[in-house]
Amino acid sequence: MRSLSASQFGQSLGGRQWLWRGGNMALGDDAPFAMGDDLLAQLLLARGVPREDLDRHRRPTLRDFLPDPAAFRDMVPAAERLAQAVLGGETVTIFGDYDVDGATSAALLLRLLAALGLPARYYIPDRLLEGYGPSAEALVRLAREGSSLIVTVDCGAMAHEALASAHEAGVDVIVVDHHKCPPELPRAAALVNPNRLDESDVGLAHGHLAAVGVAFLLAVETVRRLRAAGHFTAGRPEPDLFALLDLVALGTVADVAALHGLNRALVAQGLKVMARRENVGMSALIDASRLNRAPTCSDLGFALGPRINAGGRVGESSLGVRLLTTQDPEEARTIAAQLSALNEERRAIEQAVQEAAEAQLPSQHNRAVVVLAGEGWHPGVIGIVAGRIKEKTGKPTLVIALGDDEAGSGAALGKGSGRSITGVDLGAAIIAAREAGLLVAGGGHAMAAGLTIAADKIDALADWLDARLGADVAAASAERVLLLDLSLSPRGLTPELVEGLESAGPFGVGWPAPRVAVGPLRLVKADVVGTNHVRLIVRGDDGASFKAVAFRQAESDLGQALLHGPRDKRLWLAGRPKIDDWGSRPAAELHIEDAAWLAG
Repeated sequence: MRSLSASQFGQSLGGRQWLWRGGNMALGDDAPFAMGDDLLAQLLLARGVPREDLDRHRRPTLRDFLPDPAAFRDMVPAAERLAQAVLGGETVTIFGDYDVDGATSAALLLRLLAALGLPARYYIPDRLLEGYGPSAEALVRLAREGSSLIVTVDCGAMAHEALASAHEAGVDVIVVDHHKCPPELPRAAALVNPNRLDESDVGLAHGHLAAVGVAFLLAVETVRRLRAAGHFTAGRPEPDLFALLDLVALGTVADVAALHGLNRALVAQGLKVMARRENVGMSALIDASRLNRAPTCSDLGFALGPRINAGGRVGESSLGVRLLTTQDPEEARTIAAQLSALNEERRAIEQAVQEAAEAQLPSQHNRAVVVLAGEGWHPGVIGIVAGRIKEKTGKPTLVIALGDDEAGSGAALGKGSGRSITGVDLGAAIIAAREAGLLVAGGGHAMAAGLTIAADKIDALADWLDARLGADVAAASAERVLLLDLSLSPRGLTPELVEGLESAGPFGVGWPAPRVAVGPLRLVKADVVGTNHVRLIVRGDDGASFKAVAFRQAESDLGQALLHGPRDKRLWLAGRPKIDDWGSRPAAELHIEDAAWLAG
């Protein structure tokens, strides 16, 4: 990887070094889309695909990427127990988390069991009243109400006490999870989690799966077991597992799982299923999001996912599962509208908490990990706020909402949520902090974590995280670079180029969307739109002009430089090419991530 020529690019306004992700793909005035398959190959190679494996990655399919589910630890006993429940007509309850991954995982298994002729129950805990994961009280109550099998999804891997109580109550529990596991696992009929420390090589290679991806593998293996048992007949056909992939795509993207390998195939195929609108609830959700086209990967993360999450954050935790499993179009429309209203309420709450949290940032200047806490902050939005502040500071961030509950010491308890940066494993650190006695509870994965802490231990946790993660944060921060896939003249930024770049998708964590540098340019117009976005009209030396937007940057150094920069000085812009389809015909625009004045 080499730096771009200093004679071509000046000082980055964002303070980052611009480097090529792959080879230098400067395209000049030639139409980039004419490169055709060569452009796709270059994008794949730049994302780590071996040249000999290009064909498999050009159009990712489950046939090429789906592993044998039986290779995962406890997958066979889990599938056999679930198949046994189907054959015996048992009462099964799906216990899901309250976020999108939990809702889609629960909906997937509920739809599977319904297709297998076994209507199942579901239970989604209330975020504020019950907190994360299964409690002993809830599992025992479900057993007393008649459930002989409980399947926890997106939770349970750390629930030692709750699962022990369930065992004593005589109910079997299957855990389907993806969060990091401690060495000692809770007692369960089966615990399927690719992040088990004793996982097989195949399982470990799929540690990036969201819980809904693990649930899909369980569905595949369960159908296989029922097929072997002769369960399916002409009058009782096998369920269409591919029809469940829209749920897998939504949960995977919304949970910010890495989109490489199997996840990329699951999302690519899931988007195709979603476009068919066969799921009544999903279709209503798309309409409520005001999408007049087939959803894209970005829509899952920024339009559909937040609406499902809003139910668990500030509303009724079961709304997402109800929406994604209903067969009634009118009920679906009602729930989707309710979730949209809750999402608007969530945004207002989030803004208030973010402003209060950012007011504490000056005290965190010397911290490697930002730790912010406040009374009255809504626990349902602290994860989103942590993500926003992480993006602003470039540091792992924990945001803690202090409540009235008390720990054993008499100190108030706080519920915290954290987001990390690439190269810093926050989930492992939180688990270690819990084992060190700093937390009441905690867990997560590399990029996100949750915790419960006594208020009088917050400072000690901040010091401990600095000592443990300081070197990792410093190393990650020292490598502040902007990776580019190609550079081109303004005339080369066309809708055809955007389509060519999108052919390497879907994009997300671990499979970044293409980033381009466009220039040289001159500013024609710069203004603020919305609450905090900078909009530019720029024109190149080749006479071509286009619109560019820097989202949430009006108050940043980058935004101020663009708003008040000299009109007679040329610059380069770096960012993500997108299609603007608001006008009479589609046009290409640039979503700005950085800029650089032309040297000299």
